[in-house]
Amino acid sequence: MMRGLLVTVVGVSDPTLASPITPLPVLDMEPYLVDPTGAGGRRFVRQLREACHDVGFAHLEGYGVDSDLEADVHEVADRFFGLPETDRLLIANTNSPHFRGYTRLGMEHTGGRPDWRDQIDIGPERPEADAVPGAPPWMRLRGPNQWPAAVPELRIAVTSWMAQMEHVGRGVLRALAESLGQRADHFEPLVTPDPEVLVKIIRYPALPERISSSDEPANAHGVGEHHDSGLLTFIHQDDVGGLQVQLGDDFVDVARRPGAYVLNLGEMLQFATSGYLRATRHRVVSPPAGRQRISVAYFFNPCMESRCSPVALPDDLAAHAPGGQNADPNDPVFATYGENWLKFRLRSHPDVAAIHHPDLVSAMAAGAAPYRSTAEDG
Repeated sequence: MMRGLLVTVVGVSDPTLASPITPLPVLDMEPYLVDPTGAGGRRFVRQLREACHDVGFAHLEGYGVDSDLEADVHEVADRFFGLPETDRLLIANTNSPHFRGYTRLGMEHTGGRPDWRDQIDIGPERPEADAVPGAPPWMRLRGPNQWPAAVPELRIAVTSWMAQMEHVGRGVLRALAESLGQRADHFEPLVTPDPEVLVKIIRYPALPERISSSDEPANAHGVGEHHDSGLLTFIHQDDVGGLQVQLGDDFVDVARRPGAYVLNLGEMLQFATSGYLRATRHRVVSPPAGRQRISVAYFFNPCMESRCSPVALPDDLAAHAPGGQNADPNDPVFATYGENWLKFRLRSHPDVAAIHHPDLVSAMAAGAAPYRSTAEDG
């Protein structure tokens, strides 16, 4: 495993994107926001395509979100994680059939193994969907959030931040569409009327001595190796390291870059572009003893009912599209996003699934795929 930051950026064709202090390309979005048709805006579009094809990760600057609001989100996150566990558990996600609320340490799984993190999951604030015979099973994921009464400012800060982040997500998606030779609004139907966003406010504590001294690899990570499932992910880190991205054969450390989000792509864009755009594997290692890491992630995903169609890439790009499906045949990417989202939630939160969706769990145990609403996409 490669550690340290003096790393050559793998495969980046524009040398202006490389940096001696970060393994990821650094992209400035501000010129595109000011004038998408100007020289600076066109440069951002080209560099975004190169970064998302070659690496699948980048540092994104100039995105236009209020930095004071970002600081507020981290401040209320610190206050929430400082509460006694009894207060945090008042919004335990096991209360929610929609997988919203607080996840206790070790209760989210990646690749079938427990992660050493606790977190709050927050999505679009919607009323619970009425049970309708024959409705797709992913409709069960729609519903309200759980908010901590002990930190009422958390709801105010996070919902304000989510509203600003949606503009960032839509802007990056427009630029990506243009970079692929499409109209800027090409991907708009996927996120209309409302994207299925998710905010995860995550704490990574140091591993307890009984785990850190164990030889059992299942307990050796904050988050195991994985790809994200949606369109775009934006990560706002603190100064404690831990995020690692697979570049070539190695995992490299990605430290916080002040004034930047870490941007990466999910499997739906890889699927839609036949692999021209990359959903890159990544993980989080636990911080050293005496430290904890706070990370706020914004996942910009399609509407659950959206079906992803292949993008008709220009010939010069299509020649470099190796195919968009996962190498693991047990983890296919489906064209309808809700099916991917429900698959992910059932696997990553088995306790919530067992309490609220025992019929789906039983079907999975019998070898069925209950998150599928049709038999035609794959």
